[in-house]
Amino acid sequence: MLITISGLPGTGTTTVSKILKERSGMDFISSGEIFRGLAEEMKMSLAEFGKFAESDPSVDLKIDRRQQDLSQTRDNLILEGRLAGYMSVDVPPGKPVLRICLKAPIETRVRRIMTREGTSSFKFEMDKTMTREASESIRYKNYYKIDLNDMSIYDLVIDTNRLSPEIIADIILTAADELK
Repeated sequence: MLITISGLPGTGTTTVSKILKERSGMDFISSGEIFRGLAEEMKMSLAEFGKFAESDPSVDLKIDRRQQDLSQTRDNLILEGRLAGYMSVDVPPGKPVLRICLKAPIETRVRRIMTREGTSSFKFEMDKTMTREASESIRYKNYYKIDLNDMSIYDLVIDTNRLSPEIIADIILTAADELK
C-alpha cells in the first residue's frame, strides 16, 4: 500500500503523515527528507543547498524522480510532498495507492506557518507564502504541465481548517482499509 499526502505549506501534511506512521506502522518519507539527503550527498548545508536549488532546476527534478522511484518500488509507505500524488501515477498495476490532498484557507495556513517558524508578522509570512507558492506553481507547470489547483488525481481532498490532525488521520486510515 502507498499513501501519498500532498498539500500547500501549512495544511498539515507532515503532522498528519507522522500520525499515520505511528498508527499504521508504515514507513514515512517526506520530500524534505529527500532534500536533506541530496544536500548531504553534495556536501552542502541546508541553507547552501536551498540557495543552489533556487537556481538549478535539477534539484526539483531529482527530488521528484526519487519520489517516483519510491512510489514504484516500496510497499507500506507514506510519501509526503507537494507533488507526491502526481509522482505516484505510474505505480505497478495491483499496488493499492491512496492519494490524499490536504487543504486549508491561506489565513489558516499562514497562522500555522507563523507558529511553526516562530514569526510574529502575519503580513510578512503571508507575502513570503504567496511568493513561494507562485514560484512553485510556475515551476511545476513548466516542468510537468501540472496545475496544483487540479484536484482530479486525488482520492480524497480534506479541508484541515476545522479538523484535528488525529481526525484527519482517522479518515485517511478508514479509506486505506477500504483499498487493502
